[in-house]
Parts: sequence; structure tokens; C-alpha cells
Amino acid sequence: MKIQFLGGAGTVTGSKYLVTAARSRVLVDCGLFQGLKQLRLRNWAPLPFQPGELSAVVLTQAHVDHSGYLPLLVKHGFRGRIHCTAATLELCKLLLPDSGRLQEEDAGYANRHGFSRHQPALPLYTEDDAKRCLRYFHTCDYDSKFDLGAGLHAHLEPAGHILGAAFVVLTDGRKTLTFSGDLGRPDDPVMKPPRAREQTDYLVVESTYGNKMHPRNDPGDELAAAVTRTIARGGVVVVPSFAVGRAQSLLYQVHRLKAEGRIPGNLPVYLNSPMATDVTALYERFSNEHRLSRDECRAMSRSVTFINSVEESKHLNSLHHPMIIIAASGMATGGRVIHHLRAFAPDPRNLILFSGYQAAGTRGAAMLGGAAEIRIHGQDIPVRAEVAALSTLSAHADSTEILQWLGNFRRPPKRTFITHGEPVPADALRHSIERRLGWSTLVPDHGQIVDLAD
Repeated sequence: MKIQFLGGAGTVTGSKYLVTAARSRVLVDCGLFQGLKQLRLRNWAPLPFQPGELSAVVLTQAHVDHSGYLPLLVKHGFRGRIHCTAATLELCKLLLPDSGRLQEEDAGYANRHGFSRHQPALPLYTEDDAKRCLRYFHTCDYDSKFDLGAGLHAHLEPAGHILGAAFVVLTDGRKTLTFSGDLGRPDDPVMKPPRAREQTDYLVVESTYGNKMHPRNDPGDELAAAVTRTIARGGVVVVPSFAVGRAQSLLYQVHRLKAEGRIPGNLPVYLNSPMATDVTALYERFSNEHRLSRDECRAMSRSVTFINSVEESKHLNSLHHPMIIIAASGMATGGRVIHHLRAFAPDPRNLILFSGYQAAGTRGAAMLGGAAEIRIHGQDIPVRAEVAALSTLSAHADSTEILQWLGNFRRPPKRTFITHGEPVPADALRHSIERRLGWSTLVPDHGQIVDLAD
């Protein structure tokens, strides 16, 4: 068995792991690179294998940094099965066509306004490409073993984080290789904790927050303080948010704060993401994967106005009274939120409130780093609004929580590969695992091949 690290190595995006065992070639995750330009250019580079030679793809979760390259994989010849949980499929039905549609819209906008260096600007893939790849999905229940061919088998286990997220456990009958995907948190207010895993021969573990500890205080306290100070100065709170997971956590906290009287009950709250609206409805369908009751799911939906049409979205930019706008995307890389940033970032009364991890090279990272202006559609937009981040709403396990999860293993894996983290967090987690647990570790390079020898 061999593993090649084709994404998520030295970065938090582009997760792709090629596993070769006997005559099987399986790809675990198939994500898009995001953030820095040199990373995004990898999306256009040819893969070091022919997609048609793959036996199967297995997904840990639906976020596009884990699934967003699938339309290209199918476009370039993959015809096998894409294995995932039922919730991951339902989310991919929303995320992947939306990703293609946004790329088409961005390319069209660039061509109409002439700010692209490419003539013409082209999308990486289209909405139709994304819809075509969905026919190759095959759902699996948690803990249900499935055949990947040539003696390689797999099963999925609950990882928390978002609906449908899973550990991927591969075995060739002699050795076991486990991929953590994105680890959820043990005390997340919405999602259930990741399952404890007790043994594996080899482990691939994420390190997004490998050098940080999340604050342990109530996330409602931080959100209430941010909203209160903004509405006191007559401002608007704009929250760039991932449509899957983070938006629903925000809605739940807003519902709580209104019910407890900690923010005004009549404060307008808008969820400006048709996809996030659809995802919110899935929480009732997959109620066994999270902590909220059906009544709580319905109540949090009643606390917000759902914005669907482009006209409604544009109208929000003409309003200048206190309100909360939650809109995709979470790192402000595209989607409707960038139009809100263009409208509200120049006003010092307003607040741009980030609610999740900001990868290097994104607008979100630039704004949190103190950028005086950001580039949107070929124009420099001044940033005079307050910029802040919610530090208590992360859906990723922090360094302590990762080590706590690793502590469930009854014996050390033969080797632990640390991925899905930028260089400093990944190396910090390596150091912690070696020092505290005494395990053999490796932070792999992009493209590196490791032979999992007996």
C-alpha cells in the first residue's frame, strides 16, 4: 500500500490522497485549492495520474476543499464510484453546482468588465459539469463496509465537524489506513463529537488549528458583544460565512441571543445564501447527526429572513439601519458576500465579522491582517469598517482537542501523517504528538509518495 499526498500538504485546501494497493487506485477526497494564487494554479495543472485509471473516490466530507475538484475529475475521464455518506451527497448536490455556477459568473463578469488577464476568462468547470459528476455518487451508511476492488475495503465513521463528515478507514486485509478528514469538536454546541477511534496501522490527521487553542467561553457572549457595539453606533454586521455548517451555527446562536433578550428581538437578520437556506432544511432531515431538536431547528429558521433572489440581495446594500447579514463565502473569496463588502466595508460604523478559518491569500485573511483596502472585481475598496473574528465558533478541533482524540488509540500507529494545515500549525502539531505521545510522525510535502511497508 502506498499513499501520495496531492493536496492538503502544507495548506488547508485541496485535499487529495492517492492510495495504491495491489491493483486498486483510490482517491480519498478530491478538493479544490483556494487562497494563494500559486495554490489556485494547481487546480489548472494536470494530475499525476489518469482519472480513468482510478478504482474509486471516497469523500470525508462535502466542503469544496474536499470535494470541489470532482467535476473536473469526471470531465477528464473518471467513471468509477464516489463513495460518501447520505448527508455528504445531499450537501454536494448543493455545493458542487453552486461552485460551477459561481465560476461561470465570475468569468462572465471578468469578461464583461475586462479586468482579467485571460482573454477570455474561463471557468475551471461549469454548473453542468458539476451536475454530471453527481451521477457517480454512491452513498454508504456509517460503519457499513464497502468494496473498492482488488481486495481493498473501506468504511466510514462519524467525525463531527459538519453533516455527513466521516473518517475514512481503508484496509487491504493486512494493514489499516485511517483518514481523519476534518475533526469536529467534543463540545460543539450544534454537532455531535467525533467518534473515538482506538486503532489503526497508519493515520492521516488534520492540523488546521495544530498550534492554537479555541477559547472555552460561550460563543454567544462574543457574538452578543460584537452585535451590541455595532448597533449602538447605527452600523451593519456583515458575516462572511460558509454556507454549510457555520451559517447554521450562527443562526442557532442568533436564535439563542434573541430568545434570551441579549440582542433585540426585532433586529433584522438576513441569510443571503440560497444554498445555506437549503442546507438549513437538511438539519431536520439528518437530526441524528447533531444535537438540536426539531423544534430548535424550526425556531432558528424563524429568527432569520431568507434571501433568495439577486434583486433581494442587491436591495440589502441600499439599507443602512442596524441589521445582520450572513452571506457566503466564508473566506470572502466569492459569492454574494463580496457585493456586501463592497457596499459596507467603507463605512466605519459597520462591522465585518469573520466566523471561520481564513486561509492565506484570501480576502478574509487580508482584512483580518489589517488591509486598508481589498480588491473586488478589479477595483480597490477601502476598508474603514471594524474587522473582527469570532474565535469561539470554529467547527475544527484545536490542538488540545486533536491530542485528546489521538489519546483514544490503544497503541501508536506505525506512522502518523500530519496534513490539512499550513506549515506552522502542522509542524506545531508534529512536535506536540512526538513530545507528548512519542509517536512517529511526518509532515508530508506536496506530491510526496510514502510506501506503507509491513
